[in-house]
Amino acid sequence: MADVRRIGLDEVVRQFQDLEDPRSSVNRRHPLASVLVIALRAVLAGAGGPTALAAWAATKQDVLAGVLDLPHGIPGKDVFRRVLMTLRPSAFRACFVSWLTSLRDAAKSATGVDQPVFAVDGKAARRSHDRKNGRGALPCVSVWASEYGLSLGQVACDEKSNEITAIPELLRLVDIAGALITIDAMGTQKAIAEQILAGEADYVLAPKGDQESLHQAVSDHIHEPWEDDFVRAKARRYQTQETGHGREETRT
Repeated sequence: MADVRRIGLDEVVRQFQDLEDPRSSVNRRHPLASVLVIALRAVLAGAGGPTALAAWAATKQDVLAGVLDLPHGIPGKDVFRRVLMTLRPSAFRACFVSWLTSLRDAAKSATGVDQPVFAVDGKAARRSHDRKNGRGALPCVSVWASEYGLSLGQVACDEKSNEITAIPELLRLVDIAGALITIDAMGTQKAIAEQILAGEADYVLAPKGDQESLHQAVSDHIHEPWEDDFVRAKARRYQTQETGHGREETRT
């Protein structure tokens, strides 16, 4: 198991130093990078909303002041609100993805895994619904690098769309070269497979029953070699035998 690598706040700050500040230069008291790093850390700690961000920062004031540029102390809730409302999501995402890419490179070096498995999966964001306004939970698609223990990217699905349109956008955000991409039946599309190959990665896709010709072709390809016990097939056999829970199991 690889050693745990601790990430210093100064390393996170560097990822947001070049982000354009959307605020007016008049009476700008708190550096943008410091505000964003505090917000990021607070959200990871479970804070939700400007008031909670400011409250979390106040409890960590001594630690934050020793690392971040805070010429006027900890930002208040109104600072977090203004920054988060005016910041362009695409610009923030670009910086965030750049940071995740650097973490991936470090994890690759630490683990020695040359072909990591990137699992692309969709889920609804917890507590993102708004029943009062008739809105359901926000559906998102994310990439999880299992060997690295790292989420490399996430894209929200459009309200009138689905995962099929979100997956290509997500794959464009992440450097997938050399990885093995796994997606469930929702992503079993020719265009997605071609995009993965163009990104110099391999894929494992799951065909489903309503993709009749593809599903049948895959099923035939797998089952036909069994008829002559793999005599003509270029395949290897791997067999395991286990004893447990009062029974013996043989897997081939």
